Amino acid sequence: DGRMKIIEMNPRVSRSSALASKATGFPIAKIAALLAIGYDLDEIANDITKKTPASFEPALDYCVVKFPRWHFAKFPEATKIIGSQMQSVGRTVL
Repeated sequence: DGRMKIIEMNPRVSRSSALASKATGFPIAKIAALLAIGYDLDEIANDITKKTPASFEPALDYCVVKFPRWHFAKFPEATKIIGSQMQSVGRTVL
């Protein structure tokens, strides 16, 4: 019948969701909230194109990479050996 069905939905917005929104310009949290109150994807306008519904997959011509950032100048006593323990002070999107 051509209808799309949601088979899984997480009731939270993770850091990965925030990265995906930032990378694509697609407001994932807003769309999730509208879906939660009963809207269908075809009823939600795409904020980017202003013409297509939110059900259209964004087409991107670039790649986004999330990379940890270490601030050795701020923390000169920190070890520069990278292991399994988290030592980054943030991240950057390239």
